[in-house]
Amino acid sequence: MPPARKRARVYDSVRTRTAVFAQLTHVQEAVRGLGPGQFALRTRLGDWTVRELVAHIGMALTAIGRSLDLPEPPKQDAVLLDWPFATSASSPDIDAFTKRLVQEHPDLDNYLAGIARTLAEQLDTTPGTRLLQTNAGALPLADYLVTRAVELVVHTDDLNTAVPELKIPYDRQALAACTRLLADALAAKAPGGATEVRIPPYAVVQCVAGPRHTRGTPPNVVETDPLTWIRLATGRLTWPDAVDDAKVSASGERADLSALLPLMS
Repeated sequence: MPPARKRARVYDSVRTRTAVFAQLTHVQEAVRGLGPGQFALRTRLGDWTVRELVAHIGMALTAIGRSLDLPEPPKQDAVLLDWPFATSASSPDIDAFTKRLVQEHPDLDNYLAGIARTLAEQLDTTPGTRLLQTNAGALPLADYLVTRAVELVVHTDDLNTAVPELKIPYDRQALAACTRLLADALAAKAPGGATEVRIPPYAVVQCVAGPRHTRGTPPNVVETDPLTWIRLATGRLTWPDAVDDAKVSASGERADLSALLPLMS
């Protein structure tokens, strides 16, 4: 696991909570209008259908409650930037859990509504400093909530790709948190100052070992939009395809990030 940067970005817990609920509301409204044929459509996530994808979105949020049901860890032993690198280890368990949820919750609209109510109650009564045992280690609830914003944004994009007519909007704060966490994860994976990665309007990070830029135009620059960056970081899009389709501009001998991507899957 790549080491996290010592000076981690700080997220406003109130804004993060608001963003999670806003993005969940967007998903709920979209799911409410889906018909049987749309639920049966394939997604880009292996053999999952839209129905399984929606069930998984709910599962990502109920993870907070499952962690709260466990004893509180005695101390924090992870940081937020550890989380992106810990997601792939639990993939087989997630697949099995998701498929079981599909059988248990045929009414996904009602399922998501219940999750929203329960989550609101949990967050109203639990301080953000409360430690949770997560797949990355013991993290404060406030930090873990940032990862839930990432899950919601990434899977909203998966839904929009599977059912293009949905056009589910992205909450600005949720999209910003997702973009920034994944950009910071890149900087943690490839520390250095040789390459500047720009993802306007949300993030700029320095990464990759080599001569550090000090003034003027950096010699190695990568620039892309937030959704393209998220797709690259999560393996939904390959670096060559993004460059060929002009979704990414990359200049300089250290601007090829293909060996560093994806960051999570």
